[in-house]
Formats: sequence, structure tokens, C-alpha cells
Amino acid sequence: MDATSETLTDRLLDAALVHVAFDGWSDTTFRAAADDAGIPLAQARAACPRGAVELAIAYHKRGDAAMVERLKGADLASMRIRDRIISAIRYRLEAVTDRELVRRGTTLFSLPQYSGDGARAIWGTADLIWDTLGDSSDDYNWYTKRATLSAVYSATVLYWLGDDSEDHRATWEFLDRRIENVMQFEKFKADVNRSPVLKPLLAGPNWLLSHIKAPSADRMKGFPGWTAPRR
Repeated sequence: MDATSETLTDRLLDAALVHVAFDGWSDTTFRAAADDAGIPLAQARAACPRGAVELAIAYHKRGDAAMVERLKGADLASMRIRDRIISAIRYRLEAVTDRELVRRGTTLFSLPQYSGDGARAIWGTADLIWDTLGDSSDDYNWYTKRATLSAVYSATVLYWLGDDSEDHRATWEFLDRRIENVMQFEKFKADVNRSPVLKPLLAGPNWLLSHIKAPSADRMKGFPGWTAPRR
């Protein structure tokens, strides 16, 4: 997407937000956004060939960018890794100004034709979190970290959408429990790998896993969801 298309998409997105709560991320919303922004519909469709779904993705990425900006300003060095992850997910949710926009997006991305877009968006959020936190893994852990965080993030979003507690306290407690479950599982894996009985049995699988590498920029370029070189 060139700079002109990005600018048009931003204008369309800003105009669409007031319509999404009523009409969802739909063609009706897209047309209304183009009209409100004073952009000819043909030009709007040239910038966003897939229509409102591209605006929904742009909205998600805007929230990701706000999360990253806030993370960069946080004192991460003083936090435990679990607290850094909790903070990242909390910052991501607090970047949302209207839960209905996310609720409508969840509905959109649950449709079979857009489920891949939704999965890529969630994976992208998890990837940004780990990259911003300085993750340096370059083996199979690169994948497992992002897969696990994607699952935690997805579950937390769904819980948050139905949470009416004061300041979303129940959501933060739910998130803390999910992270604790992950930490306990990671401890279990470490204990298994240190076990004098099980360690020899795991030598073969661990050897195979050691040959799985994180994707390089060259290998990722052109793949769905690829946005920029990693390192």
C-alpha cells in the first residue's frame, strides 16, 4: 500500500467509526465513510479493494500501534516477564475507545471468508508484543511464544467484551489467571526436560525441534500478514 492509499484509508477509517456501531464493518459503513470523508466511492475502493474489511484490519493495526507506543514509554526493565506481557495486553485493550467496534470486528472475523484475516491480526498483535519486549528467540520457541500469546489474547478479548465490572477489574483478574496457567505450564516443561528419567527419552524430539528456525525477512516476504523485516 502506497502513502496515498494509507492516507485515504486513515480518512475512511476515521469517518467509518461513527457508523460501525450501527451497521458493523459492512459495505453500508464503507459507503457512508466515503461520503462523509468526501472521497469518491471509486477512489475509496481503489484504496481499499476489499472494502470495510480493510478498514477493520486498519482499525486493529491502529490499536496495535498505540499499544507499542505505550509499551516503549513503560519501565519494562523493572518488570518481571509475566508483568510485561500482562501490561502489553492491558495496554492493547485500553487503546480501544469503544468496545462495540471490537465486538463488531469479532463478528466480522468469525465469518469463514474473513477468519484468516482475523487469525493474522491476532498473530500480528502477539508478534508485536514479543518483538517490542525484545524477544530474541530464533528457534521453535519463536512460534510457541506467539501461538500461546495469541490464545491468551483472544480469550481475554472475549472475556473483556462481556465484562461489566468496575474498571474491567474482572478482565484483569482473568488475564492474570491465564498468564499464571502459562507460567505453570512453562515450569512443567522445564522440569520435564531436566528430569533424569525423561531427558534421554526427549533427546530425539528436542533435537528435531532445535532445527526449527524463526522466519527470516526473506522467507516471510510476500506471505500473508507479512509487513516488515524482523531483524
